[in-house]
Amino acid sequence: MQVILADKAGFCFGVKRAVDEAVNIQNKYDKKIYTLGPLIHNTDVVNYLKERYIYPIDIEDIDKLEKGDVVIIRSHGVPKKIYDLLESKGINVADATCPYVSNIHKKVKKYYDLGYSVLIVGDSTHPEVIGINGWCNDDAIITKDGSNLEKLPNRLCVVSQTTEKQSNWEKVLNIVVKSCKEFIAFNTICSATELRQKAAGEISKKVDMMIILGGRNSSNTTKLYEICKDNCSNTIHVENSGEIPDDIINSNKIKTIGVTAGASTPDWVIKEAISKMGDDKNLEMNEQLAYMEQNDKPIIVGKIIKGKIISVGEKEAFLNIGYKADGILPKNEVVKDDSTNLSDMIHEGDELEVKIIRRKNEDGYVVLSRIELEREETYKELKEASEQNKLIKVLVKDAVNGGLVASFKGIRVFIPASHLELFHVDNLNQYINKELEVKLIEFKEERKGTRIVGSRRESLKLEKENKEKETWSLLEKDTIVDGEVKRLTDFGAFVDVQGVDGLLHVSEVSWGRVEKPGDVLNIGDKVKVYILGLDKENKKLSLSMKKAMENPWTNVDIKYPIGNIVLGKVVRFANFGAFVELEPGVDALVHISQISHKRINKPEDVLNIGEEIKAKILEVNKENKKIGLSIKEVDEI
Repeated sequence: MQVILADKAGFCFGVKRAVDEAVNIQNKYDKKIYTLGPLIHNTDVVNYLKERYIYPIDIEDIDKLEKGDVVIIRSHGVPKKIYDLLESKGINVADATCPYVSNIHKKVKKYYDLGYSVLIVGDSTHPEVIGINGWCNDDAIITKDGSNLEKLPNRLCVVSQTTEKQSNWEKVLNIVVKSCKEFIAFNTICSATELRQKAAGEISKKVDMMIILGGRNSSNTTKLYEICKDNCSNTIHVENSGEIPDDIINSNKIKTIGVTAGASTPDWVIKEAISKMGDDKNLEMNEQLAYMEQNDKPIIVGKIIKGKIISVGEKEAFLNIGYKADGILPKNEVVKDDSTNLSDMIHEGDELEVKIIRRKNEDGYVVLSRIELEREETYKELKEASEQNKLIKVLVKDAVNGGLVASFKGIRVFIPASHLELFHVDNLNQYINKELEVKLIEFKEERKGTRIVGSRRESLKLEKENKEKETWSLLEKDTIVDGEVKRLTDFGAFVDVQGVDGLLHVSEVSWGRVEKPGDVLNIGDKVKVYILGLDKENKKLSLSMKKAMENPWTNVDIKYPIGNIVLGKVVRFANFGAFVELEPGVDALVHISQISHKRINKPEDVLNIGEEIKAKILEVNKENKKIGLSIKEVDEI
């Protein structure tokens, strides 16, 4: 005989959470604990809880409770008025309502307060439906399959019992679409319920017999029975292995048996049933007492484990990590951006690698983190980059005293101001929110944390060296190239030529007289320069601006014909006369005897530096670069 267990059989997330919560609370208070109604619809589990001093009571018994007593709200949830009543009596309330059910309560209250009528698809007598109805003042319309629906209100909010059949939801929704003018519908059937029903339905089509395990009062177990019965007429519903008839086990006609279990059925009930029907009798075991006890799996802070996502909410996800308690993965341990939807990043059924950051929180869950795992992986990546001299890209977050604070995938990297550029930087704020490529020059793991220091200068230096190497191979003497003025000194300017610094001596700046480069050049000026000298071995580059221009003495005799009047500017004096600039690089001499008809002792007696004067061209000597002028000849005209 082959026994096939359906996928998703047994405890759902919400039920397991409620049972775990009950045991944790009892351990905390070490006294009698009460649950409003049976915590779950399973006699075996209820009896087990009684052994742990956890007793079910009816709502009518609340009046018998005393201040300070502890009451657990079961996974089905309760109406709002019950919370109010318990609070008024000073009862300690532990809310183990399934997160899926709590979500329905919030939706129902929100839209009821907005003026919507509420329609619940489900069993009117089921505790979950009664609880949901209590969040809309017990005014909800309740239907199983729409057969009792008549005229519907104009504005309607539709929700479902989490364990309802999908087919019933679709029947009701078809009626609502045709009958209601304005409605909003939330398919709140638990995804685990839907998957459990689907898996049971598929197996029931393939086997000779189906056994449904679960409590007699369990709604979702009953629905599993109905689904399987439609596909396999030989289907039975039992609460535990003891109710499985012996003739089934000993039958030669039944070759395959399918097994599924309701959401309130614990693992030990399923395993005992399979063991009873299986060929290997050594599998028989009693795991009831071991169910809530910690198993052998070590839960150690910092350990990396794998878990399967069993539900995803707005603020957290829950994972099955193969431990007595599930793991909780808060949203802020997955993503820092609060506007990001958690459900867009991870999905139910995904297997996820996570890191344990807390063994047990207030609710008994193991707290997990993806961010800390990614942080650890990022540290490894940074350490490798440091060891292998790899360049990394960082985003600058802030400017502080002495440098910049940058981020690499959330890890802090400090960049000293002295390592930011190949030159001194005064304004560090200009780099904020910019991405920079850096080389790690320090990666030091200490007790207080890991110190990581990056250098952009090292990166720029490497880039500059590579660029210079390429440039030196291309530069040729006696050619004209483009450059940019980078620095100014009294004796010249340093010009960047394709990443190589060249010296432009003050004497090579212009054909005219230049006292210092700053008089005619500014940092950042784009200039054309002539390569005077090239020493690749010692990496020296001599430049000239004036040789990149036409020599003003070329054709000077044509440009300045003798006998003509010219306008010039007085630029300097000598004992024997004054020099007048006709154009940059071309100075003419007015001899002292040609300045005035009167006798003068020195030129500055009648002339001023910068003064514009008219003079007659007396002589042009192209070879010796001399031009003679006369001011008094102009005065005679």
